[in-house]
Amino acid sequence: MKDHLRELLAQALLDLRRHGRLPADLALPEILLERSKTPEHGDYATNLALLLAKPAGLKPRDLAQAILDTLPKSQHVAKVEIAGPGFLNFHISQTCRLATLRRIFELGEAYGRGEPGSLESVTVEFVSANPNGPLHVGHGRGAAYGATVANLLEAAGHTVQREYYVNDAGRQMDILAVSVWIRYHELAGVALRFPDNGYKGEYVVEIARRLRAKAGDALKRSALEVMDGVPPDESQGGDKEAHVDALIARAKALLGEADYRQVFEAGLAWCLADIKDDLKAFGVVHDTFFSERSLMTDGYVQRAIDTLQANGHLYEQDGALWFRATTFGDDKDRVVRRENGVTTYFASDLGYLLSKFERGFERALYIFGADHHGYIARLKAAAQGLGLDPSKIDIELVQFAILYRGGERVQMSTRAGSFVTLRELREEVGSDAARFFYVMRGNDQHLDFDLDLAKRQSNENPVYYIQYAHARICSLFRQLAEKGYSWNRSAAEAARGRLVEAQESALVTELMRFPEVVQAAAQHRAPQLVATYLRELAASFHAFYNAQPILGAEEELRHARLGLAAATRQVLANGLGLLGVSAPESM
Repeated sequence: MKDHLRELLAQALLDLRRHGRLPADLALPEILLERSKTPEHGDYATNLALLLAKPAGLKPRDLAQAILDTLPKSQHVAKVEIAGPGFLNFHISQTCRLATLRRIFELGEAYGRGEPGSLESVTVEFVSANPNGPLHVGHGRGAAYGATVANLLEAAGHTVQREYYVNDAGRQMDILAVSVWIRYHELAGVALRFPDNGYKGEYVVEIARRLRAKAGDALKRSALEVMDGVPPDESQGGDKEAHVDALIARAKALLGEADYRQVFEAGLAWCLADIKDDLKAFGVVHDTFFSERSLMTDGYVQRAIDTLQANGHLYEQDGALWFRATTFGDDKDRVVRRENGVTTYFASDLGYLLSKFERGFERALYIFGADHHGYIARLKAAAQGLGLDPSKIDIELVQFAILYRGGERVQMSTRAGSFVTLRELREEVGSDAARFFYVMRGNDQHLDFDLDLAKRQSNENPVYYIQYAHARICSLFRQLAEKGYSWNRSAAEAARGRLVEAQESALVTELMRFPEVVQAAAQHRAPQLVATYLRELAASFHAFYNAQPILGAEEELRHARLGLAAATRQVLANGLGLLGVSAPESM
C-alpha cells in the first residue's frame, strides 16, 4: 500500500511540475509515509508538502491542497485530508482493507514476504565465536540476532548465505591445545601445574579424555621435559602471557608438527561439533563454516596483499609491511606482514573480506559483539584499499546480554570455566523464550535478560502472550469442530463485509501492517520491530476475541469472524517463524 500511495504522490508532483505549478528544476525528495497513530487521522500520513513548500515557494497547506487536487483517483483510497500545518492523511477504502484477508489466505506462509531473489545477494556472518569452548549466553544473543536478521533479509527478497567464520589459526586455539595437553598428562599420571591463562572448563578434561583414548601414551612427556625453560606464571610472580606462550612453544617442540596438530585438532573438532549441535538445537543453522586457515591455503590473504600493493596502499617500515589505512579514515595504519614474515590478523581480515566478493556475493553483513566497534572503520578502509565499494559492507554490533535471576545479576567468566552456557540457558527457559528475549530490544542496546520472566506463563511474558494468541485461535477451531459447525474460506471471504466493529477493524489494520513491518525490519536490521508488532497483533486479537462472540454469532457473521481469526493465526505463525520461535497449537 505504501508503494501504491508513493506512486500516486509522485504522479501528482510530476503533473504539478509539468503544468508549471512547481519549478521545473525542483528535485523531488524521497516520499515518506508513516502509519497514522489514531484512526481519526486515517491510515497513512506524509509530510511531503512541508518538505517541498520552501523550495517550491508556497505555503505548506497551499502546496498540500495543490497535491490533493492533482492526486490521481484510486479505488484503494477512500479519502485524503489535509491536517495540521500541511500533512496529507490517507484513509484506505474498506474494500481494500478487507482484501487483506484474501491476500493472507492466498499467500499463506508467503504473506509478508517479497519476491525471492528480487534483491541483491548477501552473506551474513554471525556468531563466529572462537572454537575453544562451549557457546555462552553472550554468543546466544549474536546467534539469535544474526539468524533473525538473515531470515528477515530473505523474507524481503534477498538471496542470503549464513556463514560462521572459524578462527582456527589463532593464539587462543594454541592455548586450548596446551590446556588439553596438560589435562591429558594429568589423566596419564604426570603431575603438571595447570597454567593460569589456560582454559579451565570441564569440557577440556572431556577432550583430553577422548584424546588419551585415541592416542594412548604417544603424546606423553615427562614433567621435566614439558617445564624445561618455561618462565614462572602470574601466580608464581611471573607473566601469565609469557608463561603460556612458552608452554605452547614447548608443546610444539616436543611433539613435532604432526603430533601437535593431533592435539590441536582434538580441541578444535570437539568444540566446533559442540557449537554446531548447540546452534542447531537453538534453531540456528549456518550454510557455511569458513575456515580461517583456508585464507592462506586458498590464496585469499596473498591476493589481498597483492591488490593493496598494486593499488599503491602498502609501505615498508621497520621491516614490516603496512597498509596506509589512515588514507581511508581509519585511526591508524595497520601492519599486514610482520618483520618476521608472518602475516597478521588484519591480513586475514583483508583476505576474508576479499573472499566474500570473490565468491560472488553482492553485499557483506558482519555481525560482531560490541567490543569490535573498532572494526567498522578498519573494514571500510580495507574495502576502499581493495577497490571494493564500502557501501556494500554493513557492520552491526550486538551489545552484551546480562542475565538476572531473582533480581540479581548472574556472573560469568569464560576462561575460568564458570560461565553460563547457551545450552544451560535453553534448558532453563526454552529456546522460544531465549530467541524472543534476545531480539525484543535493539541490538545496539544492552539487554537485561530476566530469567524469571522468561519462564513465567502469564501475559507479562511477551513470548507466552503471543504464543497464547496463536494457541487460542487453534483452540477456537477445535471447538468449532466439537460443536459440529463448519467453516470455509469462501464463506469467510463472502461475509467479510460484516467486519465493521471497532475491534475487528483494528485487527484488520494490524494484519495489513505486517508486510511493511517485515520490510522495515529487514532494511534497518531491526528484529525488535517484528517482536513489538507481534505483541501488538496479539493484543489486538485478544481484544477482538473478548469483545465479540465468534462461535455464538449467527452463521454469516461466524464465518467472517472465523476468517479474521484464521488470517490472524497465519500472520502470527509467519512472524514467529521469522524470529525462530514456534507457534504452538495448544498451551
